[in-house]
Amino acid sequence: MPPAEDIFRQLLGAWRMMIGKRDGLRLLDLSLDGFWNSFFAIVVAGPAMLASWVPLAGDLAGADASFGLRLSMLVRLALADLGAWVLPLAALAAVAPYADIRHRFVHYVVASNWGSAIFAWITLPVSLMRLFVPGADDLAVGLSVAVFIATLVLYWRLTDAALEKGLATATAVFAFMLVASLLTLFALQDILRIGPLQ
Repeated sequence: MPPAEDIFRQLLGAWRMMIGKRDGLRLLDLSLDGFWNSFFAIVVAGPAMLASWVPLAGDLAGADASFGLRLSMLVRLALADLGAWVLPLAALAAVAPYADIRHRFVHYVVASNWGSAIFAWITLPVSLMRLFVPGADDLAVGLSVAVFIATLVLYWRLTDAALEKGLATATAVFAFMLVASLLTLFALQDILRIGPLQ
């Protein structure tokens, strides 16, 4: 587990990259240990992600579902989201040599992992609204769309700063990862049978 000051420094670095400050890259640990430690960002994001899984698991399991069914759905949601986080990075590793980004792959993964933790916390207000104000569905949907668009912009900036290969390459990698993440999420939801329980 990285020390707390290292976690904060790298979150700050990822945030600076998102807001267009390329010097944020210097705050990231791009060593081999830093690469593997960046996956600790999943733990950092965990509480915020859990807040989104709990109400969704309840909705999918149904109002009359037992605790066991709700827990089962929550675990499946967690597995799907974690798979959509990690598996596209493995796919990018496979194509990185052909996309001429192999020497920037570690930079991208470290920045992306810490950035994803930030994104999880950015979406927390929407999750809390769904959890504690169930009648505000329309407002929650509108806020979700606004947050989604904002995170896309921030993620593209993060990608551009991490790769330093120009707008075309950054856009291509951004699009590849977005599509790969969505396809992975949909596939895992199907495999794990995530949906309303009958």
